[in-house]
Amino acid sequence: MRALLQRVTHASVTVEGETIGAIDHGLLILVCAMQDDTRENAAKLATKISKLRIFQDDAGKMNRSLTDVAGSALIVSQFTLAADTSRGNRPGFSAAAPDQGRALYEYFIQQIASHNIPVQTGAFGADMSVALLNDGPVTISMEI
Repeated sequence: MRALLQRVTHASVTVEGETIGAIDHGLLILVCAMQDDTRENAAKLATKISKLRIFQDDAGKMNRSLTDVAGSALIVSQFTLAADTSRGNRPGFSAAAPDQGRALYEYFIQQIASHNIPVQTGAFGADMSVALLNDGPVTISMEI
């Protein structure tokens, strides 16, 4: 699975003019299931993200995790993270896993929540508008 994490002051996702998910301090997590991904991949990624020390401590160093700072997660499915730009000017998305994507996305959400992280979500497969205020800015790409 691939994920793009953005440390945010606040973030929201809107579908057809209606806000369906919003958080304050925490992480916006854009996530994509790739071909051959499994529930094990989703669980490993969720555990890694929950423990990733990218929030500032009292000395201003990135030394605290999402759980340490009682942050929330806004999790949005984004198949374009599977983009292959190695040939030509039009990205290919054949590495994405649409058949098992929804199930792995939902399982990933459950796994993040199992680490006592409050979760909001986007709508799988919907045309969404995502708004955020990146804190830092801190943006990290991950793949498991």
